[in-house]
Amino acid sequence: MNIRDVYRQHRTVFSCEVFPPKKEGAEVNALYDTLARIAGLSPAFVSVTCGVDGKSKTVDIADYIQKRHDIPSMAHLTCLAALRADVDRALAVMHERGVENVLALRGDIPTDQGMSSSPDYRYAEDLIRDLRAREESLCIGAACYPEGHIECDDISLDIEHLRRKQEAGADFFVTQLFFENDMFYRFIERALKAGITKPISAGVMPILSRSQIQRMIFLCGASLPSVIIKMLNKYEHSPEALSAAGIEYACSQVRNLAEHGADGVHIYTMNRPQIAEACASALGWA
Repeated sequence: MNIRDVYRQHRTVFSCEVFPPKKEGAEVNALYDTLARIAGLSPAFVSVTCGVDGKSKTVDIADYIQKRHDIPSMAHLTCLAALRADVDRALAVMHERGVENVLALRGDIPTDQGMSSSPDYRYAEDLIRDLRAREESLCIGAACYPEGHIECDDISLDIEHLRRKQEAGADFFVTQLFFENDMFYRFIERALKAGITKPISAGVMPILSRSQIQRMIFLCGASLPSVIIKMLNKYEHSPEALSAAGIEYACSQVRNLAEHGADGVHIYTMNRPQIAEACASALGWA
């Protein structure tokens, strides 16, 4: 199913994200078990990331989700180190597998020697426009940033980038993770004033460990409310208690987002089905 149609069917769409395993064997089986549990929740769709190495089997997993569990899937596609020929090949594989939803992303700036930025795509907006020109029926999702992109100091300019993604052909948006819902609501107000009419799902990621949150803050610049800082200090020497508290905090975010009529909540599961299950329960998703 085309994801753009999903948003017309539900008040608050519940969706999940998984990532490809780095290795074959046990990690693959673990992902299949995770997907089986997530499928039991009947999410509106499941997205599959590209993986940190850029050599993941994203479309293979997206294809598995659709065929094994009959759930719409979305494959991430990055462009900063890609040529148009690479996008041609990616689209051909997606067509072959029947994957009709893509999350169009810029991707991280290449750091490996031998890798360089693409002469064809500078921003996600460029990829979105190219995809739309090629495939009118393709459903294209895009990323957005409630606190602004970490590389952009001007929130007004960040909102302008969002508007340009919509004009380029994006059908819906998924936000970067955030920990203060009020930040999301202010972002939605700015987006509406700028003319954004496409659905926006709120990206939610539970805190499971201190190292995880430090890494996320460094990568995306998300700010921490005092309640989170106090939680980290309180459970500093109790990893299991911190994980439980982090999931409960995410559930409280989800409940509040649904109460405020969010278009959707997108759960970054980190391949842990218990996270999806808790958040689905908090949302009252059936």
